[in-house]
Amino acid sequence: VDLVESGGGLVQAGGSLRLSCAASGRSFSIYAMGWFRQAPGKEREFVASMRLSDDSTYYADSVKGRFTISSDNAKNMVFLQMNSLKPEDTAVYYCASGRGGWGPSFSIGKDVGYWGQGTQVTVSS
Repeated sequence: VDLVESGGGLVQAGGSLRLSCAASGRSFSIYAMGWFRQAPGKEREFVASMRLSDDSTYYADSVKGRFTISSDNAKNMVFLQMNSLKPEDTAVYYCASGRGGWGPSFSIGKDVGYWGQGTQVTVSS
């Protein structure tokens, strides 16, 4: 499975961005997709995930109420709508997919099978 992210960029605090991730290859085997991020000097952290069969979602506490994950299964795509962005949201955002769990186990990377190359999001104050 190949994952390609797009939509990153520079935005002012309080602004919005929408990230997209396109899956190709053995995409029929994907059970869940999600987003992680990594800020400079920090470890990669979970942002949000979704079970594709019923659109169940799971979010990190730090983004609840501000970020929304969604999908277009017909196009093998997943999106991350980011609103009310803060400078601390600045990071490289990675798309991820897996064939197993979609919630807590996915959030710790246990069920992640594939990663995208990442897209930079920079939020200025």
